[in-house]
Amino acid sequence: MATTASGNKKLVKKQTKKGVPQKQQPVWALGMPFRKINYILMLAGILILIIGYYLLSGGGTDDPTEFSEAIFDTRRLYVAPIVLIIGFLVELVAIMYRPKVKEEENPTEKQ
Repeated sequence: MATTASGNKKLVKKQTKKGVPQKQQPVWALGMPFRKINYILMLAGILILIIGYYLLSGGGTDDPTEFSEAIFDTRRLYVAPIVLIIGFLVELVAIMYRPKVKEEENPTEKQ
């Protein structure tokens, strides 16, 4: 569709999404999908998850015929699940977080 029947070339406008100006469209950078901050947040989330699973462990006995009340400890019933949920939320934020990209200014456009 770049040429007509008479041989004249048409200018083809860049297609954009309906209702979204061209300047507001997201710019997808090629390369690594995550930045340094994403990896730091992922490591923090993994550390929180390790702490949560450590808090969840324990409460057993050496003798299987003996019942231990330690499994109903507040640490295992309330604190550890809350820490685990926080760890999973940090991981979700680490995956979804996208830092704002500063657009490079073109000095010829401002004149």
